[in-house]
Amino acid sequence: MLIYPVYALLFADAGLTGGQISSLFALWSLAGFLLEVPSGAWADTFSRRQLVAGALVLRSIGFALWLLFPSYLGFAAGFLLWGASGAMTSGTIEALVYDELAAQTRSEAGDGAGEGAGEGAADRYVRVIGRGNTVALLSMLVATALAAPALAVGGYPLVGAASVAVGLAGAAAAWSLPETRPQEQEEVRGYLAMLRAGLTEVRGQPRVGRAVVLLATVTGLSAIDEYFPLLARATGASTVAVPLLFTLPIAAAALASALADRWSGISPARLAGAVGLAAGTLAVGSLSGHPAGLLAVAVSFGVLELFTVVGEARLQETISGPARATVLSVTGLGSEVAALAVFAGFGFGESTLDIPLLMALAGLPLAGAALLTWRWLPPSTPRIFRENASDTPSR
Repeated sequence: MLIYPVYALLFADAGLTGGQISSLFALWSLAGFLLEVPSGAWADTFSRRQLVAGALVLRSIGFALWLLFPSYLGFAAGFLLWGASGAMTSGTIEALVYDELAAQTRSEAGDGAGEGAGEGAADRYVRVIGRGNTVALLSMLVATALAAPALAVGGYPLVGAASVAVGLAGAAAAWSLPETRPQEQEEVRGYLAMLRAGLTEVRGQPRVGRAVVLLATVTGLSAIDEYFPLLARATGASTVAVPLLFTLPIAAAALASALADRWSGISPARLAGAVGLAAGTLAVGSLSGHPAGLLAVAVSFGVLELFTVVGEARLQETISGPARATVLSVTGLGSEVAALAVFAGFGFGESTLDIPLLMALAGLPLAGAALLTWRWLPPSTPRIFRENASDTPSR
């Protein structure tokens, strides 16, 4: 989305104050917060493919509203649609991918043929999601680079129109995805029943509940990336150089996603050590006082991305009930809460502390997350047990 790195400029150039822009961000978060879990139950009750496609259309409509009605109300309506879109896709895409890979695995186990036969759904999930995240992050790099010349040539209308087109293309791609619902989900299920099933699994299955809390905590802490540009400027980087430095954490995350498949079987102890290392490099790089220290900060973002892919795969392995998207949406809700805590911490802390110190202090909860990773991250299930499980019908 070319509009992503410049939409704040669009708001400011339309005459909005800083307080009005902040209130728009609050509306964005509120929409996602309120709809996260309900949309997950919707995804478990109805077609996930159609939900994802519809969400991307809503996001495109939101961007179009920004172009057609460049006012506070137009921007607010667009953000509400974007927040709803994010909630509708959060957990839904991951559940769709995992269940489709599981169905393919069962099919190949039945006929004994096919490339990759014998691999479990979890093995394939890490590979597919890792590659998908890599493409997404590299696309973000390209969009960030293209936004500047596009803005110079066609202004906000060109940047916005390109973003609308990307959303519609994504909707078409989502519509083309396969969707093979498990046998028990072919029956009519009540929305409230599916919502209860997901929440019951989170509360009633300790391994699932702990994995949800752990994943939500770490992914929520990744909200510190919003302050990376301010950190870069605080190290002495010029305004022109800040976007270039911002590519460092994006590139590190892309590399981590690309390598996630190789590390899919990492033990909880080793991943906990990596998260602890990320806490250290975040603190050291933030306090370095030099742009070169941002390389160390980028390492921490790479580890966070690796944790996200691996941790989500372990959670997927642990879920046994039919409400997979609902459970994942509970994780998304927890991540939003953790992110809001990060924003509140920086908001209150900025009155007395500078950005480098606040970024370094963010390493403390990350170090705590490392301890939780060691204790709560589900271990990788041996492939032979996943293969046997794939032959057993879901409950």
